[in-house]
Amino acid sequence: MSDLPPLVLPAPAKLNRMLHITGRRADGYHELQTLFQFLDHGDTLTLAPRDDAELSLTPALEGVADADNLILRAARRLREATGCRRGADLHLLKRLPMGGGLGGGSSDAATALIGLNRLWGLGLSLEALAAVGLALGADVPVFVHGHAAWAEGVGERLTPVDLDTPWFVVVHPGVAVSTPAVFQAPQLTRDTAPITMARALQGGTASWRNDCEATVRERYPEVASALDWLSDRAPAMLTGTGACVFARLEHETDAEALLAEMPKRWQAFKARGCNRSPLHDALDR
Repeated sequence: MSDLPPLVLPAPAKLNRMLHITGRRADGYHELQTLFQFLDHGDTLTLAPRDDAELSLTPALEGVADADNLILRAARRLREATGCRRGADLHLLKRLPMGGGLGGGSSDAATALIGLNRLWGLGLSLEALAAVGLALGADVPVFVHGHAAWAEGVGERLTPVDLDTPWFVVVHPGVAVSTPAVFQAPQLTRDTAPITMARALQGGTASWRNDCEATVRERYPEVASALDWLSDRAPAMLTGTGACVFARLEHETDAEALLAEMPKRWQAFKARGCNRSPLHDALDR
């Protein structure tokens, strides 16, 4: 088994092109309506088989214990679900900022599930893998299914959609945003009237907004500063609960020009929107 070649797979970022909070459930989770879209930028996970049952991940993520690491949790969950006892050496090239609202951890977990399913010859369907992933986080299934989607519930009820695919400049303002703190904030909008997917798509990008943005602006001045700077130059929005913000641009040259004048105190990158996940493109090659 160790003679099998390693798999080298992308774990792409996502953006929330819009995000509405329509209510709060009795268990404390919030009801959402959102549009997920992938980017052609993200982490890279290399998966190599082992002759034993050990699971190893390198390098260690600073501040994240193995027991909490979503990649290792995904591998263990997959073994529990299938009875598989094979091992793997996993190596993560981390490009996405942790806690940035880009779905990096969830994407890494989804890539681990799909990659190990192939590496170990398990033959699980995407639906079965998404069910395993949902136990790890509400964002994992969209990365498993691999298509831009309208999402409802806590983000797990998915309907595939095709969105415009502009260029984006994504900015990390250099602060850590606490997702629990945002969702627990008294001033957070929690009563946006539900809309249909058709209405959201018909309204188009000019009508899209993120209900978390006002709260994050108020609590994190550097996020507000980055949003203001971007909004002076292009349509801009918060993704997830942040800290990352993004601007939508029609051409790659526009994105490059925006990056060229970006304040040096912020980390930023350009990427193209994708309706089909780069992970699934890689698996088909």
